[in-house]
Amino acid sequence: MTTFPGSARVEWVMGMPVSVDIRTALPERELTPVLDDAFSWLRWVADTFDPDNEDSQIARLNDGRTIRQVPELVEVLHRCDEISRATNGWFEARVDGVTDPSGYIKGWALERLSRGLCNAGAVDHRIVAGGDIRVRGSAMPGKPWRTAVRDPRTGVVRAVVHAHDLGISTSGRRPVVDPHTGKVQEDVGSVTVIGPDLGLTDAYATALFAMGPARARRFAVDLAAEGPYETMIITRNGQEISTPGFARRSGAADRLAV
Repeated sequence: MTTFPGSARVEWVMGMPVSVDIRTALPERELTPVLDDAFSWLRWVADTFDPDNEDSQIARLNDGRTIRQVPELVEVLHRCDEISRATNGWFEARVDGVTDPSGYIKGWALERLSRGLCNAGAVDHRIVAGGDIRVRGSAMPGKPWRTAVRDPRTGVVRAVVHAHDLGISTSGRRPVVDPHTGKVQEDVGSVTVIGPDLGLTDAYATALFAMGPARARRFAVDLAAEGPYETMIITRNGQEISTPGFARRSGAADRLAV
């Protein structure tokens, strides 16, 4: 079997283990600095956007202190506002005067990292951080990446997604709050969204989870009809329901009624 040489690294950053697996055949003298830069970027994101870090720009913003002129901060807050409008407020980065873009920032950071790896010549890679996965290129020459989508409560594989270029986000590993009531949503087991931009799949998965199963089903159908984002919802009782495009990408069986 022909494989790519490449290199892989796992580091603890953003409060979790993050793995970067590069399969492009680059020399070690190029791969090492590429991986160094990858994790430096993720540490910068954590230092800038973690609301629990009192020195982060987000914490300073929430406390009314002076913040640096960081273009990425403006970009992230602008995108969060756009997503809030697109989801009718079910994704919300500002609640009760507190800004917390956590439902978007990890996917956004990994998406930016993936583009950076491509620019550095590492076009075949997979990045994994919690429920967010970004794949590009090939796992082996001519072969797409095969990514298992697991139920975060049980660890059971619900689907296997095959792709050369895709973002995959699963919400349900941590409590998700309904931004309209402030209560934790307890009627959904997990939501997985796939699409071309990991920041958006991350935010959509969070919003859909917060909606509850009935509203999430309707929104998922509309989302799939409008563009390239597909959804799999697992209800609290274990029912698995997917938009047609998700089912075509994977082994998901049941489909949402259109």
